[in-house]
Amino acid sequence: MRSPHDPYVRVRGAREHNLKGVDVDIPRDVLAVFTGVSGSGKSSLAFGTIYAEAQRRYFESVAPYARRLIHQVGAPKVGEITGLPPAVSLQQRRSAPTSRSSVGTVTNLSNSLRMLFSRAGAYPPGAERLESDAFSPNTAAGACPECHGLGQVHGTSEELLVPDPGLSIREGAIAAWPGAWQGKNLRDILDTLGHDVDRPWRELPAEAREWILFTDEQPVVTVHPVRDADRIQRPYQGTYMSARRYVLKTFSDTKSASLRAKAERFLASAPCPVCAGSRLRPEALRVTFGGRTIAELAALPLTDLAGLLDGGDDTARVLTADLLSRIAPVVELGLGYLSLDRSTPTLSAGELQRLRLATQLRTGLFGVVYVLDEPSAGLHPADTEALLTVLDRLKAAGNSVFVVEHHLEVVRGADWLVDVGPGAGEHGGRVLYSGPPAELASVEESATAAFLFDEAPGPARQVREPSGWLKIGPVTRHNLRAVTAEFPRGAFTAVTGVSGSGKSTLIGELAEEAAGVDRLVRVDQKPIGRTPRSNLATYTGLFDVVRKVFAGTEEARARGYGVGRFSFNVAGGRCETCQGEGFVSVELLFLPSTYAPCPDCGGARYHPETLQVTYRERNIAEVLDLTVEAAAEFFADVPAAARSLRTLLDVGLGYLRLGQPATELSGGEAQRIKLASELQRGRRGHTLYLLDEPTTGLHPADVEVLMDRLHGLVDAGHTVVVVEHDMTVVAGADWVIDLGPGGGDRGGRIVASGPPERVARAADSATAPYLARVMP
Repeated sequence: MRSPHDPYVRVRGAREHNLKGVDVDIPRDVLAVFTGVSGSGKSSLAFGTIYAEAQRRYFESVAPYARRLIHQVGAPKVGEITGLPPAVSLQQRRSAPTSRSSVGTVTNLSNSLRMLFSRAGAYPPGAERLESDAFSPNTAAGACPECHGLGQVHGTSEELLVPDPGLSIREGAIAAWPGAWQGKNLRDILDTLGHDVDRPWRELPAEAREWILFTDEQPVVTVHPVRDADRIQRPYQGTYMSARRYVLKTFSDTKSASLRAKAERFLASAPCPVCAGSRLRPEALRVTFGGRTIAELAALPLTDLAGLLDGGDDTARVLTADLLSRIAPVVELGLGYLSLDRSTPTLSAGELQRLRLATQLRTGLFGVVYVLDEPSAGLHPADTEALLTVLDRLKAAGNSVFVVEHHLEVVRGADWLVDVGPGAGEHGGRVLYSGPPAELASVEESATAAFLFDEAPGPARQVREPSGWLKIGPVTRHNLRAVTAEFPRGAFTAVTGVSGSGKSTLIGELAEEAAGVDRLVRVDQKPIGRTPRSNLATYTGLFDVVRKVFAGTEEARARGYGVGRFSFNVAGGRCETCQGEGFVSVELLFLPSTYAPCPDCGGARYHPETLQVTYRERNIAEVLDLTVEAAAEFFADVPAAARSLRTLLDVGLGYLRLGQPATELSGGEAQRIKLASELQRGRRGHTLYLLDEPTTGLHPADVEVLMDRLHGLVDAGHTVVVVEHDMTVVAGADWVIDLGPGGGDRGGRIVASGPPERVARAADSATAPYLARVMP
């Protein structure tokens, strides 16, 4: 029997996702890094197995009733895990943050700042002392009554609601109105009220136009619809709603994302006239600390805020010391450019994870396993050194730190390596090596070893001559102040700089209207869909081709099955028990609902009769279960499918299954699927491709594959612009634009631009020393 003080986490028989019965021993109290190519099974081992089992064990100790209230990941497929301490997970996956969530709320810094103003603020003479809640825009006690603590009010105008005043109301002049019956109903009501719905909008009297668009009245009238020849329409009571009222009601109440997006097109937001965008009640804004209101302090970069937090009485000193100790780890992780009022939806996944990491440094926990998902994502090499210091501090406090990571500097800083592979998907799922990093060199199968120990710079590349220049600016937005930039056409440009220096803001200004650009393609890391019904095949259009192939079989034609029959989203083709989901929710009294494969279709998602139709001895569910690599062979002689599959293989996604739900894909995978979708389209004219950190989440071996593809686009005469932190990618670019020198207020200007060798010599560039190391 093992000692209770066994110093190892021992995993036996892990079979989660593509893991093939993995056995591995990992020491506790170390920085252990999980490496391997994208899709090899690293995350399945670290998160899907080790963290999931730690969470399951914790929930076993929670009262059954309370367990129902907590989202649980379910029991992992593993034989046994011993020596496993409690675990804390910091993943890149976003929740759905709202505009009320901010840097201050994520880090709890807002609570400390509110307490400082409540207890140690300078109040106007005779004013009552306020509780800390009165300084929060997210409470009834503190929120501005006009904008409800949002800082913005939504309004509209005639120009927005009626974009073409030459049209009549019947012709659809009021573009903001709904279509179909509801829009006809509003027109009929106006007609009944005596308004001319056939006269061009601009010829209507001004007071009539004002009433139609903006009235708060809701008159009820009896509408006598014009009779259609084929049906009798009876009179009905219709209630009028102005265009403004309809748009605001839809925007605030609808559950439909598309309806909300449509309503948003007709709204313009402006700072609230009562609180001037500060989101707080007037009485809270009369209290100051160091001569500034809480809104003014919350708008400062954290490095500046730290410099102002000094002085005051004993109470103030205790509270400012607490604030400073909370700000320090955030600044240490390279996020000092953020302000407390910066809303969470505007942060990158990497920034959000590092904020949570900074908060964990303050908790003082010890004896736990921290499982982190690529904490270096979105980090400039200068900030990666600070990250390693922070991870070492977590370890020194008596914790184990397990990190899934591709960044070679983080891998080199590890005490222990777990290398998973050798390939992706079906070609991975094995632990190739578990031990100290130095000994990985002897593992021939490892894709990581080739990059970890070969630090020789890559071969020199011939810099392309630009065919022209794309000029933007002067740009004044966020922290950019009257910046002008030139991007070479027909070349590969890398935009570099520390986090918060203004990179994404700058490339966001590149537009399709730029001279010489026929088409603009932005490829970001946003999910390709938010539900399991959206998948790789549906997003790329491959699913349409596959369904046509099945609908064209003799069996399908004999049965009268059309293309729709082979969709799991349509009644008839799908399994009705699970509505095409493939699983059913099982309600368990006092336990959380659990999901089980559908008892009728066994997870296939289709009606049994649909599955009787086969193409080359596979039914539609079996085809969707193929990997891209296997499907490329299967559909080799179907040109439309082969082209789509070839582009997915070209960007290194051969390991994904065709029917893999969008919810299971990483940001990097989603970005490459979008890129593949663009590559398979016929190219019309000169295309400008904009990519924001395309190497995020990619193993160096996958980076090489992706870069070959992007350089191929440039060789074909197109222009590629990437925001990038990977110095090997930057060294292979034709042109580099480096922003900085710092983040936030200390960034926002172009420090250096030119070919990589010139930028590598720039004096005040934070990027130059790291770029110089990898230059040929």
